[in-house]
Amino acid sequence: MYYFIVNPKARRGIGQKVWNRLEQEIQKYGIDYEVYITKQPGDARTFTQQLTEESREPHTIIAVGGDGTFNEILNGLSFCSGVTLGYIPAGTGNDLARSLRFPRSPERCLKKILNPKYHSYMDYGILSYGENEPEHRRFLISSGIGLDAAICHKRLEFMRRGGISPLRPGRLGYFLIALIELVRVKPTRGYIVLDGARRIEFNHICTISAHIHPFDCGGVRVAPKASYNDGFLEVRVVHNAHRRDLFSALLDAMLGWKGKRRGVRHYQCRELLIHVDRPLPVHTDGESCLFQTDLHLRCVEKKLRMIV
Repeated sequence: MYYFIVNPKARRGIGQKVWNRLEQEIQKYGIDYEVYITKQPGDARTFTQQLTEESREPHTIIAVGGDGTFNEILNGLSFCSGVTLGYIPAGTGNDLARSLRFPRSPERCLKKILNPKYHSYMDYGILSYGENEPEHRRFLISSGIGLDAAICHKRLEFMRRGGISPLRPGRLGYFLIALIELVRVKPTRGYIVLDGARRIEFNHICTISAHIHPFDCGGVRVAPKASYNDGFLEVRVVHNAHRRDLFSALLDAMLGWKGKRRGVRHYQCRELLIHVDRPLPVHTDGESCLFQTDLHLRCVEKKLRMIV
C-alpha cells in the first residue's frame, strides 16, 4: 500500500495540478494507494502520526509538496513500524530534491518510487529549545538562529500575506529578503559548544546554522560539504560587524563559492549547543520556532529509509 500525502497549495496551487497528473499515472499502474490532502499547516504531521503511531506494518509514505510538507511528515513519523519515505517535489524551493538530484519531472519521480532500484538511509537532526518544558523539532535540511532564520520568517510572512512574486521562495526571493534583513541585523555575543567538549566564543554573531544537506533557501549552496549520511552536522557561523563583509558572504553562498571568507567559519560535529545573549529568530527547514537564546541540536545517523 502506498500512502500519498499531498499539499495542494504548494507553489501557489501547483501542488494540486501535479497531483492531478500523478493520480492519472498511478491508476495506470493499478496499485493500491490512499491519498491524504492537507488543508492547513500541521495536517501532514497529523496524517503521518495516524498512519504510523500504532502500527507495526510496513508503510511507504510519499510526500507531494515542498520541503515544508516533508518536514511535517518527518515530525509526525513514528519509527515503531518499518517506514519507507518517497518524495515528489512540487514546491518552490525543493532543496531536498536538489541535494538528492531528483528528476524535475514529477512523473519520473513517481516511476522511481513505484519501481525502486535504490534505498538510502539518511540522517536527520533534532532541535531542542525552551527552558521549563523543552520542545523538540526534527529537521532534515537545516536549522539555524539569527539572520538566516529572520529571512525564513520574513518569507513565510510574505507568503501568508500573498506577497509579490519576487519575494517568494527561491534564490531571487532569498537574495532580496536577505538584503532587507542585512540592513536590520544587529550582531550579538554568544558561543557554541561542539560535541560537549570544544567551546568557541564570538563577539558579533549574525547567524549560526546546522546543515545536513548542502542546499538551502531555494537552491543556495549554503553548506557545500554537508552530507546526508555521514552522521555529522555541518555548522556555519557568520560573525562580523561590517555589513559589507556580510554582503560578500551572502554572495558566496548564492554563487556556491567554497573558499574562506573573513567572518565565516565552518565546523563539523554530531552535537551542537548554541547560546546567544539576546533572543534571535530560529527555524527548522524554513519553519519558524519563534525567538530563542539557547539551542541544542544533534544528528541522528542513518535513521530514515528513503527511495532515492
